[in-house]
Amino acid sequence: MNPILQLALELARLGLPLLPLRAGKRPVGNCPACRDNACGGRPNMKNPGPCTCPAPCHAWAAATTDPAVLTGPPWLRAWREAEAVAYHPGGAGLTVVDLDNTDAVAWARTALPATLTVPTTRGEHWVYRGAMASANAVRPGVDVKSTMAYARWLGYGTGTITLLPDAVRALVAKEEATPPPSGAQVVSSPAPPWTRTVGSGCRHTDRYINTGLQRGLAKIADCPENGAGSQAFGVARFLAAQHTRCPGPCGLDTIARQLIDAAVNVGVPHDYATRAVTRGFAAVCASTA
Repeated sequence: MNPILQLALELARLGLPLLPLRAGKRPVGNCPACRDNACGGRPNMKNPGPCTCPAPCHAWAAATTDPAVLTGPPWLRAWREAEAVAYHPGGAGLTVVDLDNTDAVAWARTALPATLTVPTTRGEHWVYRGAMASANAVRPGVDVKSTMAYARWLGYGTGTITLLPDAVRALVAKEEATPPPSGAQVVSSPAPPWTRTVGSGCRHTDRYINTGLQRGLAKIADCPENGAGSQAFGVARFLAAQHTRCPGPCGLDTIARQLIDAAVNVGVPHDYATRAVTRGFAAVCASTA
């Protein structure tokens, strides 16, 4: 049996909802019927939909502990391409504090209670018992992964798992508690649109850039109550990844300003929005360095 699938079945018996990861620590791509969320999404996603696809589409939302699903034909095809296993922390009642560098680890050792610790390539995962909202870039080098997120399985770790502390919940409380603005938009000086003038070295067409940008802005605008900062981080990381092979310049500063404005317009503090977008771009630079 595929050793990655063997590991998945072992972890599923422990109650961890699992999914396969392909190269680049990315989930398996959606099948044609689910592409661009045409199926409506999994029933356990934020906006429940009618998707009953038997394949591991929709990343964390498809994670399962069911061995019949994990070893069924649609998933077996995915396991053959898989390079790692991921799990849905929130689905297992867990929260992972992802510390991405030595500075973040040093901060955690002074600010958070000790718990189960798993070494990563550049830092550590601190695993707590209890689920909460997920958020990226809650402080330099720190992501919180729980509900609506996945974490790569990197081993059983060391130490004793402890209850999720208020200190971790407080990391995302600022964003979650930010009320949406009322009335007119709050950006006083909107960012200019992306044009070939600022992206003269980009290998993509104008239509490709602006279509992707508008979709990203729509995703951020679709989070008026919470999560806009985290969405801005994710959109920034995705859009930046499209330009890793461009000779440049690609006008990413203009794209960044539009993402920041979109987050501010739904209530994210400007400094937080700027930090989230900047780190989204930086995450791509770090992974391709």
